[in-house]
Amino acid sequence: MNRPVAKPAEVRKVSLRRQMQPIVQQRLMIVMLLLLFGVVAVSIRIGWLTAFSGGEAYAASADANLPPRADIVDRNGVTLARTIDAWSIAIHPDRVISDPEELAPRLHALMPERTTQEYVEILTSGRTFSYLRRRALPELVAQVNALGEPAMEYLREPERLYPQTNLAAHVLGWVNLDGEGVTGMEAVLEERLMDPARRNEPVALSIDSRVQAAVQSELAAAMRRFEAIGAAGIVLDAHTGELLALTSLPNFNPNAANRSSDRARFNQATMGFYELGSTFKPITMAAAIEEGVVTDISRRYNAEEPLQVGRHTISDLHPQRRYLNVPETLVHSSNIVTARIADELGAERMQAVFRDLHFDDPVDFELPVRGRPIWPDYWARTTIMTAGYGHGIAVTPLHLANSYATLVNGGLYRPLTLMRLSADEVPPGERVFSEETSRQMRGLLRLIVQEGTGRNADAEGYRVGGKTGTAEKAGGGGYRENALITTFAAAFPMDDPRYVILVMLDEPRGDAGTGGASSAGWTAAPVVRQIVSRIGPLLGVIPSETEDIDTAHLRAMLWRPPSERS
Repeated sequence: MNRPVAKPAEVRKVSLRRQMQPIVQQRLMIVMLLLLFGVVAVSIRIGWLTAFSGGEAYAASADANLPPRADIVDRNGVTLARTIDAWSIAIHPDRVISDPEELAPRLHALMPERTTQEYVEILTSGRTFSYLRRRALPELVAQVNALGEPAMEYLREPERLYPQTNLAAHVLGWVNLDGEGVTGMEAVLEERLMDPARRNEPVALSIDSRVQAAVQSELAAAMRRFEAIGAAGIVLDAHTGELLALTSLPNFNPNAANRSSDRARFNQATMGFYELGSTFKPITMAAAIEEGVVTDISRRYNAEEPLQVGRHTISDLHPQRRYLNVPETLVHSSNIVTARIADELGAERMQAVFRDLHFDDPVDFELPVRGRPIWPDYWARTTIMTAGYGHGIAVTPLHLANSYATLVNGGLYRPLTLMRLSADEVPPGERVFSEETSRQMRGLLRLIVQEGTGRNADAEGYRVGGKTGTAEKAGGGGYRENALITTFAAAFPMDDPRYVILVMLDEPRGDAGTGGASSAGWTAAPVVRQIVSRIGPLLGVIPSETEDIDTAHLRAMLWRPPSERS
């Protein structure tokens, strides 16, 4: 009888391996099929997204590499606003291990915007999180970290940086701590700056940072010299309406806008409205020429005595006490003759011209905060006459600058803009004055600088033309005799006007250099000369000793004393 014999261990292992082999192969096949299915599914998904989503999925994946807010640049690509990573300092009060009474004064010494007691209250509040400083410099972060409190936290957050500090601050505005535009072009362009599809493309303004810097520095120097309480400066392209410079002083640093005063944040060029005095006289003359009220500029008007209209007396600051023609009226800035011409023009035609220049509405451009002009409720005869030389109607400096662009550019009114325009984006404009009227006004404005109250604005070789305006500020139930608004509105070069420039000083005081005089011819006009001399070469205007607009026929109309006659 045969007994069963146990198989050796090696034989049993081989047998078991043979039994498991089909199972292993099946499992490997299942895994391979699953992997293949996954690859196919992913491939199909990628193909579908590529074919039907227009690259949106790719854009979403690339979004992390885009800036959180698009840059703002000037017309030449110089960065005016950019978002960078910045430090913030925070603390977890519920985790503080230091003695609050000891830590608080040390925090106050480094960040004095809060009192020691306020820091004590934060440290003992028991809250889980509290900011101590947003937008902190790296040096401050290092100093706070050196205090050794482990409950401190240092965060990297996006910060809006204005690398030119206060340059064009009123134009740019600023963003809040959440990165949202609060005012200025930051607010106006909010949607465009935050558009994920365009955040990598900077937005170009019309501002020229070189021109803006020249205007700001010259205005600041004039404010210091004449002890003015404020100033405004404008440079614009007379043919496109693009603003190359828009300045209001005092101004502020948008990197720390919350630390500036309301006065500094107030934009005098766009929000302030003023009676701008004799700068209105060329507008009145142009209207009279255009409407056929003045058909011959050599016609003479009586300026022998002050003009009495009811209870009102209109007089001249520099009385000539004789009959004056139109060139003499502008050269000597006669209120009397301008009032007579405005009277002949009448309320209906004067209002029509002022409305064509949009003196009855806020300035038509991007910034939302704009001053509304003071438009007379009733145009009595005296209202018409005084409005002719800039009293009884108040507009912003921007209104006046654009009206001078209309005067010299061939008579076309175009809206102002803070956006850089291409040639095909320039609006056609609205006809206000004829080409011939504009041509005559260019000669008269140049004559004022050559022979009249604007002599101090004559930047050598740049053919400046313009008009002074000195007006008393209203207040206390009347006019304040010693509180003046002085303005010079100009254009250059007058043989082919391209740029309009306006300077306004608020309550300037004369000094030894002006003989104590504080009128526009002594305070605002020299600032225009300095600015034109600086920005002319930057804008491609070449000074010339031979080129100029011909004013010989106008000079021949000016009366001269026998001692000056050849």
